[in-house]
Amino acid sequence: MFPERFSNLPAYAFPRLRALLDSHAPGGEVVNMTIGEPKHPFPEWVPEVLAANVAGFASYPPNDGTPELLQNISDWIARRYSVDVAPDRIMALNGSREGLYNAAMALLPETKSGKKPCILIPNPFYQVYMIGALSVAAEPVFVPATADNGFLPDYASLPKDVLDRTTAAYICSPANPQGSVADRAYWEVLLGLAEKHDFLVFSDECYSEIYRSTPPVGVLEVARDMGVNPERVVIFQSLSKRSNLPGLRSGFTAAGPEAIKRLRQHRAYSGAPLPLPLQKVAERAWADEEHVIENRRLYQKKFAIADQIFAEVPGYQGPEGGFFLWLPVEDGEAAALDLWTATGVRVLPGAYLSRDVQGTNPGKQYIRVAMVTPKDKMAQALTILRNHLYQ
Repeated sequence: MFPERFSNLPAYAFPRLRALLDSHAPGGEVVNMTIGEPKHPFPEWVPEVLAANVAGFASYPPNDGTPELLQNISDWIARRYSVDVAPDRIMALNGSREGLYNAAMALLPETKSGKKPCILIPNPFYQVYMIGALSVAAEPVFVPATADNGFLPDYASLPKDVLDRTTAAYICSPANPQGSVADRAYWEVLLGLAEKHDFLVFSDECYSEIYRSTPPVGVLEVARDMGVNPERVVIFQSLSKRSNLPGLRSGFTAAGPEAIKRLRQHRAYSGAPLPLPLQKVAERAWADEEHVIENRRLYQKKFAIADQIFAEVPGYQGPEGGFFLWLPVEDGEAAALDLWTATGVRVLPGAYLSRDVQGTNPGKQYIRVAMVTPKDKMAQALTILRNHLYQ
């Protein structure tokens, strides 16, 4: 009576981690570095905006986003990427995960050329990509993103018959978990493939505002320069990382006119719009860059600390963006358990973010470490981790 397509799902990463660790006592002061939940201060004006708009909880909110919110997002895209995206090509989301899932539901066909469609997914990956593929009865094609290819999936290496069946390719830049950034050349290859084989690009850019020095290139600007059909590209953004507001559950998607029409129609039936007071906070957040600059400065200090601590660790590569460390170990599960029982530092095995393909899991020999704790405590925990796992 239950759907077959979800029957082989492993436990989600964090229940799986609890099953691994929680029957064992921590070996020291507990420091949780598993989940990407920002802990930097959110903008100080958030309570003021909420209080001023609390009466909005008494009204049903606009499903697509307030006109002011959509305009402010449009203005932000223009400032950040020098690309004009009209407000009517944008839709507010109840967190970007909603959009990443529902884009597959709203935009992807049931078959392609009479065959079962494929959806391309980097491996490791943000787990909603896979569920989106399975929910539309597509074949998820997991493409390794390893040190050998700069931790970005080489979709161009796939066989022609797979690319011809592809309806969408998910890509995350800066990547979760590795922190790799797609440069202009990478986007050009991917967009060229999408044009040649007629599939959509779902670009998850939620970490785009956390970087070392150079702002990551966005797919919208490359698509514009290449003259790619606007319907080919769908982007997803969030205030969770940019503004340290994960509990606001506020993001957006932007797409071509026909795609956004279909996304809005689907959401009108199935979505849960963001409450109006929260939309008002989001309006202010997208219009303000000062708190984003300060947030990025704090992470840049953390990048420098991590680089110094792990400078002598073979295989260490500091992230180009985002806030995760992707640290090489012999076995991620064994390392996480050992670290927990010996020190109390809690990290996530990389295999929990990956899938086995032909007997190989590209995350098996890594752990993911979230640099979200306060700077001094993070430095202490990273030093403990290094001394225990690498010396």
